[in-house]
Amino acid sequence: MGPVLAGVLQMLALVGALALAYVPLGNYMARVYSSDRHWRVERWIYQGIGADPDTEMRWPAYVRGVLAFSAAGVLFLYLLQRLQGVLPGSLGFSAIDPDQAFNTAVSFVTNTNWQSYYGEQAMGHVVQTAGLAVQNFVSAAVGIAVAVALVRGFARSRTGELGNFWADMVRGVTRILLPGAFIAAVVLVACGAIQNFSGIHEVGQFLGGSQQWNGGAVASQEAIKELGTNGGGYFNANSAHPFENPTPFTNLFEIFLLLVIPFALTRTFGVMVGSVKQGYAILATMATIWVGFVALMMWTEFAHHGPALQLAGGAMEGKEVRFGVGSSSIFAVSTTLTSTGAVDSFHSSFTGLGGGITMLGMMLGEIAPGGTGSGLYGMLIMAIIAVFIAGLMVGRTPEYLGKKIGTREIKLAACYILITPALVLVFAAVAMALPTPARSMANGGAHGFSEILYAYTSAANNNGSAFAGLNADTQWFNTTLGLAMVLGRFLPMVFVLALAGSLAEQKTVPETAGTLRTEKPLFTGLLVGAILIITGLTYFPALALGPLAEGLAS
Repeated sequence: MGPVLAGVLQMLALVGALALAYVPLGNYMARVYSSDRHWRVERWIYQGIGADPDTEMRWPAYVRGVLAFSAAGVLFLYLLQRLQGVLPGSLGFSAIDPDQAFNTAVSFVTNTNWQSYYGEQAMGHVVQTAGLAVQNFVSAAVGIAVAVALVRGFARSRTGELGNFWADMVRGVTRILLPGAFIAAVVLVACGAIQNFSGIHEVGQFLGGSQQWNGGAVASQEAIKELGTNGGGYFNANSAHPFENPTPFTNLFEIFLLLVIPFALTRTFGVMVGSVKQGYAILATMATIWVGFVALMMWTEFAHHGPALQLAGGAMEGKEVRFGVGSSSIFAVSTTLTSTGAVDSFHSSFTGLGGGITMLGMMLGEIAPGGTGSGLYGMLIMAIIAVFIAGLMVGRTPEYLGKKIGTREIKLAACYILITPALVLVFAAVAMALPTPARSMANGGAHGFSEILYAYTSAANNNGSAFAGLNADTQWFNTTLGLAMVLGRFLPMVFVLALAGSLAEQKTVPETAGTLRTEKPLFTGLLVGAILIITGLTYFPALALGPLAEGLAS
């Protein structure tokens, strides 16, 4: 079997598995967020944090809950890292430096999981499990909660109430992420991923020296790392490490995990707004972009020029021979079109155009299918923009799901789509203009610029993957990337929740002959076009200086 055929067959198997999970998982999540009942363990949690899960919140209260909970998470994780040297299970590792502790705390709380450290050489068992793994669960649950609040904004009429943040967040953990991660961890352990709390031990002698590895609760953290679109690896090599990702089957399984909830949330959206066809329209948009990006990535990596690359079956530099070009291409596209950031190959070693595809996937806003929750609310924002454009074309007030898209709504949507590009381009420009940040680049020219551009794109979009070659463990990058993560996560959430509150206050407008049918293929095409055009106009100059210049010169 040739490598191209193998890649296509893996793609088909992945699509089949996602299709089988789509309806049952989407319907289940709709029931989770529509139920009035609370599990006993959930009531214990509410009592412990002093929250009333039955109290409805308007959008300012919902925002305060998101920000307060996240701020407490940053503080707890920062202190845990700074105290690591005196904690049990530290494996002899010292406390994390202040700037790196800040960067890591912000990274995991914002669902970014950017890592400027070597996991196996810096973090002990307590920080990994009680700190990082816990944030993998709750940060993903926060994203889903915000998405569900926006869906309620469309579904409800003449009320500003969006549900209860604490109930939504707790249910996301207890009813969706914990059960799913448990099953996934069992599968990974059965396939060879490690799960233990062993200390540092030697694994062999090499040229008079020895290689040392520490164990850890790797399979359980790997499961939520992918399922919650987190991406932070237990080891520095991330999902290219055989302890995290032992076989080609586990590689495909991990891709399935990082895609399954974001895709299934479109079904949840359709059920909650009372029209599954609307969910299918959003799904079709996401799937069109995802399949197109995978096809482009495979083409660039398989068809690259040169006899050595042709003999190897494609551009194999930076890729695991266990997975090959096809599977690595699917993983790279999936992890950058979601907010996962996990890697089974190193994007800096991709062809120039291939590296550009990974960057473009993040620049779209990671909406195809995006992160847990963030992908859905990002795509719904783009749907509002597309409806507004269509309304301008025909000269009537735009409507989406029976709600008028007026001045307030379009301003909030515009603020949402502008904040992330502003963070990426401003921070990247400042880093290139100053002498100190530029010294962290391992390469010059277009590829070196791509390292900087990729880092801020990854941080501001809460992805967390790295282009490699960039020494990001400096005070400049730990601080500025941390700021990009915070602003790139929470400012868009504020705009989303304000928009949800505005929509919930409206009354539902009945459809007329002039209403744009947003469940039809025509709207899907309009939405795909709007996404690509807006992103292209925003980022084309920066991409032209980096990956496009490198790709056209090779």
